[in-house]
Amino acid sequence: MKIKVNDLSQQHSVLNQYMAEIRDVTVQTDSMRFRRNLERLGEIMAYEISKTLDYEKRSVKTPLGISECNVLVSQPVLATILRAGLPLHQGFLNYFDRAENTFVSAYRIHHNDDDAFDVEVEYLASPDLEGKTVILCDPMLATGSSMLLAYQALLERGTPGHVHVATVIASQKGIRFIQQNMPAETTLWAGAVDKELTPRAYIVPGLGDAGDLAYGNKQ
Repeated sequence: MKIKVNDLSQQHSVLNQYMAEIRDVTVQTDSMRFRRNLERLGEIMAYEISKTLDYEKRSVKTPLGISECNVLVSQPVLATILRAGLPLHQGFLNYFDRAENTFVSAYRIHHNDDDAFDVEVEYLASPDLEGKTVILCDPMLATGSSMLLAYQALLERGTPGHVHVATVIASQKGIRFIQQNMPAETTLWAGAVDKELTPRAYIVPGLGDAGDLAYGNKQ
């Protein structure tokens, strides 16, 4: 079964306003607003993903009686790739506020001055994931290799029952890579889908380096 892709930009919603702002070079100079917009996008994606989760009825006592409410059977585990994923992760955590959390360090190592690079994973902090629903988020899905390596690192803590890959901007190449390499129990959510990648695997038109825009340039 082909992995389902949800391109949220195809719907008319306020998400598209935040997408326009995080892409806009004149707005990007305000790193606080950039981080907040990533957080807002995480909140919107959390709401959309929440529609796919399992619920059960629960009797809730109010000051005036009993209300039968639909509540989550269980919270998902929120996983993010450091460092760019932190504001997006916070948006998910604002909505799934009782969720367990997982953090993975993944970064590119470029070879001298050419365009080739490897992705290194060297840190994982995670609860047990066996059979759980995991939301794995990172602002940019370029080649898809970082996302796949992060998922493979998570398998050290158990095999999730379902994985929701959440990204702000995905390339078409990255989507194809995820569809070819991630398990069938995966759903992909993107704020927008862009067609091109540069030779150094940056998404075009994209938005630039999300980590640098959120937290400052790195050496």
